[in-house]
Amino acid sequence: MNIPDHVAIILDGNGRWAKKRGMPRTFGHAQGAREVERCCEYAWNMGIKYLTVYAFSTENWKRPKDEVKALMKLLAEYMRTSVEKTMKNNIRIRVIGDKSGLEEKLRDSIAHLEEVTKNNTGLSFQIAINYGARDEICRAVTELVKARVSAGSAEKVTEEELSAYLDTAGLPDPDLLIRTCGEQRISNFLLWQLAYTELYFTDKPWPDFSKEELERAVEAYGQRDRKYGGVKV
Repeated sequence: MNIPDHVAIILDGNGRWAKKRGMPRTFGHAQGAREVERCCEYAWNMGIKYLTVYAFSTENWKRPKDEVKALMKLLAEYMRTSVEKTMKNNIRIRVIGDKSGLEEKLRDSIAHLEEVTKNNTGLSFQIAINYGARDEICRAVTELVKARVSAGSAEKVTEEELSAYLDTAGLPDPDLLIRTCGEQRISNFLLWQLAYTELYFTDKPWPDFSKEELERAVEAYGQRDRKYGGVKV
């Protein structure tokens, strides 16, 4: 089987999954968080090296305050409690997104988790929090312009140069993007990085996304013919 090195996932359907069961949306988010931990194990055992998940977007602040508060609490709890597990499983954690928009305690927890896992050599796990791709590109351009002004350079900007200022600097672009719960759009996620990524959509809501679902997505990826704009002779 042709295994993608880097898989990105839009974790959709937690709230709808909970509502269908007569439970609050926050229950679905909690269940979804547990599935993320299981998915890390599935991915690494399959040979996937990088896993990036869309946990909270810049647009998600528009949701009801109680739901946002619960999500932030869930993310903070994960950052605090996952140190031992990630070290045991040799997982490196990185958080992408505008961290300046997060509460100080959460930023501190993120910094600690990133620091203690930075030398781990197993799965590279990226969590997108307060992330929006347009925002990421704007922030990258701003930093690039500052560097150019400081250096007095007016050379043409290259793709490689801009990529170095993105949140994902140093990571390969995703080979496969998975979105759960039936929606077929990318919702401002990794717009730059997904230029030649294969897309896979499933009707399963995220809390029901099993090992078998991941295997089906990877199998579908293996059947794709990736030309990157060219033609194979």
